[in-house]
Amino acid sequence: MHSQTPYEITTLSAQPSSAYGEMLPHEIPPGVQLVALPGGIRTLAYTQPPAAPAPQPAPVAAPIPTWAKTTALLAPTVGGGIAAAGIGLSYAAPGLIAMSHALWSAVALIAAGAIAVPLVLRAARRPAGPAQITQNITATGLFGKATGTINHR
Repeated sequence: MHSQTPYEITTLSAQPSSAYGEMLPHEIPPGVQLVALPGGIRTLAYTQPPAAPAPQPAPVAAPIPTWAKTTALLAPTVGGGIAAAGIGLSYAAPGLIAMSHALWSAVALIAAGAIAVPLVLRAARRPAGPAQITQNITATGLFGKATGTINHR
């Protein structure tokens, strides 16, 4: 039997009043309530709170994977290394700028040498004027053997 309360009801008696009249609300003992039964009769009844649901077991924490532990341990190390590299580069920046200027000067010197050296070698190989070739040919008789010399100057 259920009424409008969420409690399980066990009836005491069919009459809410005693021989001396109805009970006042402060006279009703704890655990007893005035309830209306389905037939319309009002009566006193023991009430019990609904049974509490069974407690849920505490969730078991899953173990932390090894890769997560390794990553968590490496993160500060990598961050510290990056910070140290940044500080080192800030101290080295003036020297690196000077080094880059020196390297560009060296590249310009090499490029100038690659162009100038072949021009100088070509100019050194040229003769001062046109080539002079002298031939001396001698022959004896109409069908005799001819001999000659060639001189380059």
